[in-house]
Amino acid sequence: MPAVEFRNIDIVFGADQKGALKLIDEGRSREEILTATGAVLGAAGVSLAIERGEICVLMGLSGSGKSTILRAINRLNEVARGEVLVEHKGSAVDVARCDEDTLRDIRMHTVSMVFQQFGLLPWRTVRDNVGFGLELRGMGAAERRRIVDEKLAMVGLTNWAEKYTNELSGGMQQRVGLARAFATDADILLMDEPFSALDPLIRDKLQDELLDLQRRIHKTIVFVSHDLDEALKLGNKIAIMEGGRIVQAGTAEDILLRPANAYVAEFVKHMNPLNVLRGTAVMRPAASLRREGDAVVLDKGGRVKVKVDADGRPVSLDLNGRAGLLAVADGEAGKIDDKLASDSDCIVAPVDLKLKAAIELKRHTDLPILLVDNLGRLAGLCDDDEIYRGLLRRLDG
Repeated sequence: MPAVEFRNIDIVFGADQKGALKLIDEGRSREEILTATGAVLGAAGVSLAIERGEICVLMGLSGSGKSTILRAINRLNEVARGEVLVEHKGSAVDVARCDEDTLRDIRMHTVSMVFQQFGLLPWRTVRDNVGFGLELRGMGAAERRRIVDEKLAMVGLTNWAEKYTNELSGGMQQRVGLARAFATDADILLMDEPFSALDPLIRDKLQDELLDLQRRIHKTIVFVSHDLDEALKLGNKIAIMEGGRIVQAGTAEDILLRPANAYVAEFVKHMNPLNVLRGTAVMRPAASLRREGDAVVLDKGGRVKVKVDADGRPVSLDLNGRAGLLAVADGEAGKIDDKLASDSDCIVAPVDLKLKAAIELKRHTDLPILLVDNLGRLAGLCDDDEIYRGLLRRLDG
């Protein structure tokens, strides 16, 4: 069950919804619908599944419909047609059609929202702002304080708990909004351009902090942005919108390497592939590699081999009869101690390693990087040829 699923939803603002829906079915544009009916097309035929634990970024130019469909998830925007399914207490609930009590329960416990303009109460302290949702639930003061202190520590604002929001910088105020959303322990977080009003350096720092928090809390996050760099950095899935319609949805790699149309291609043409492409996009798959018994050959001459166990995990390195040293890099950023990397002959890294990190690791070894899946099994090799091929494929596209 997806955490959130849009099923062919249409959203129309204006009196003549029936006339607008008829024109939507005919494939008319937003401008044509506005001229004919006076109604504004918010979204048309939007279908999208967002899995539990994903960060899905809705992006497009201003007026493309991204905030419109985000606000359908907690029914701040009404849906004219279609279903908006939200996983609530183990069941899929159609938010667009559920009763008021169910909707209130979803808003209180399942879905939380972080607004672009923070939405903080200036007459309340940071602590009271973060605990506001818990207060509305009727939670006792002692338990509320415990949770609030935990969330303030999570976002680095413990020492600011008794300050008022006008005493905080913009970046700090945004952290208060994040802490307030986290305090409700909602499974689904809606974030409507939360960092767009901040300076670039602060925005970049908060993006990093959000990714770090997500690795710990594993929420489902639906994030609206008009910044492609931000979308590609944050999103497991990206949905690009134009005129109220989704024109392409997929991973950053899908969109960068295989844009669906000229509109998407224009969006991504200036993107740096080093920050987007991962090992999966450039590697030589393990199934295509030359083998000798329980070993995979790493060089053209057949003198360098890595032995794998029965499950396909690399266990030892043979450098033409001499035992070599394998070093392991952690995470998609390929973090590794420089001395360990320099003292090693070959590096093992996660298959979702970013291309930029792969290039950094290649500084330490003349051998291919061994890319492994989340169970440690050999998934493929990434050498200079694969890196060049990935970059050239992007440039040729």
